[in-house]
Amino acid sequence: MSTEDKVFVEEIVNPDPRLFNQDLSPAKERKWGVFSLFAMWMSDVHSVGGYTFAAGLFFLGLGAWQVFLAEIIGIMIVFYFANLSGKIGYKNGIPYPVVARVGFGVFGSNVPALVRGFLAVFWYGIQTYLASLAITAILIAVFPGMESLTQQSFLGLSYLGWIGFMILWGLQLFVIYHGMEIVRRFNDFAGPLVYVLMFGLVIWLFKEANWHIDLNISPVDVSGGQAVLAFFTAISLVVAYFSAILLNVCDFTRFTPDFKTVKKGNFWGLPVNFTLFSLASVLTTAGAYVVFGEAITDPVHLVQKIDNTTIMVIGAVGFAIATMGINIVANLVSPAYDLANLSPKHITFRRGAMITAVLSIVVMPWKIFANPAAVQYFLGGMGAFMAPIFSIMIVDYFMIKKGKIDVQELYQYGPEHKYWYQNGFNKKALVALILGTVITGPIALLNYFHTLAPFSWFIGVIVTGIIYWFIARDEKAPEEA
Repeated sequence: MSTEDKVFVEEIVNPDPRLFNQDLSPAKERKWGVFSLFAMWMSDVHSVGGYTFAAGLFFLGLGAWQVFLAEIIGIMIVFYFANLSGKIGYKNGIPYPVVARVGFGVFGSNVPALVRGFLAVFWYGIQTYLASLAITAILIAVFPGMESLTQQSFLGLSYLGWIGFMILWGLQLFVIYHGMEIVRRFNDFAGPLVYVLMFGLVIWLFKEANWHIDLNISPVDVSGGQAVLAFFTAISLVVAYFSAILLNVCDFTRFTPDFKTVKKGNFWGLPVNFTLFSLASVLTTAGAYVVFGEAITDPVHLVQKIDNTTIMVIGAVGFAIATMGINIVANLVSPAYDLANLSPKHITFRRGAMITAVLSIVVMPWKIFANPAAVQYFLGGMGAFMAPIFSIMIVDYFMIKKGKIDVQELYQYGPEHKYWYQNGFNKKALVALILGTVITGPIALLNYFHTLAPFSWFIGVIVTGIIYWFIARDEKAPEEA
């Protein structure tokens, strides 16, 4: 067995309770095979939000084939970075907030963990709201009298909207409450389901369009130079869309038996899966433009146009289940671990998930989603804040630590231990994080930099990586210290 294939799982000896609980310890069971990782990525892609994102690229002024090509290039970049992040999780068996201790210190890790968790809470609420729209559509289709509940509202959401939202909220919490093994099984089911629905929609739209769809159509016309910029913008947006999950791929690859599984699962889940899903999204959006005269970016809205209640209900249920999959994978698992890392003695993975779920109601995501400017700033800010953290994690692990870390030391308290740095904080990492964010934040959020905004993730990774390498390059790997 090669070094690359070796599983580096070990029992933690005398861990400090301020830094340890069983949920944060190195994974002992390695049951996530190629298909489970593949299904995890399917769940991350196959959702109302994922479809809306892919379809929304049409409004950059690109034709269908250009959107498709940009998505393929973008996902290959994501695939490369996912393998880097995934290798850290597989090799050491540890979740993202514990990985962050390597570069940021045992307490400093709470900074990147909480940044990731904070954004996940908002995105978890938004995705739950989007999926709940499918539930409300089903309720109205099956029980027409319930439409009267849309006339009254509480805190900006109709009574029927609250019913749909809480149904999805409860179902997601039920899945996560039963642990990562149930998450794996749920994703094994949810991911493939969408392919049936998506290609069913494609066939239906082709039939409605008399089997002819023009892939050069676009709802927005741009000039040659603008088209080139739009093309590279689309590539960058694909990478930025995955910026959050790239940080915590290790939350899932830590359960894989070898690195070959990670690479194969990522390959099938990203280049292959995203390409197929993008093809389906492109064909569906282009077909809807031909059939209905508009680029419909909401698959639930598109499904509602089907003049068959049974098929409409099946489609809506499918998209709701798919969105549950991405929400659990990308927006509930991560903050559950992140909050547990904040206080391992008192917050378990389950308690972290419950806190996240409750906070997702408090932020009232339906109001955020109703404001296009707020959504734009949120998505832009997500890439801007994720990029510096990702850059520091990758540069520190692969270039400074040379892929060598002492897992035992990640759970030890005190100045005599390797990841204590200065009172539990690595000031060099925090300085690089602040400087990187100060640069990328304005680029992503200020209208003055609107042309550069879609590229904020790449700018953040490059700039922060250079800064951190320059100020921390003399540090040695733990075994060499």
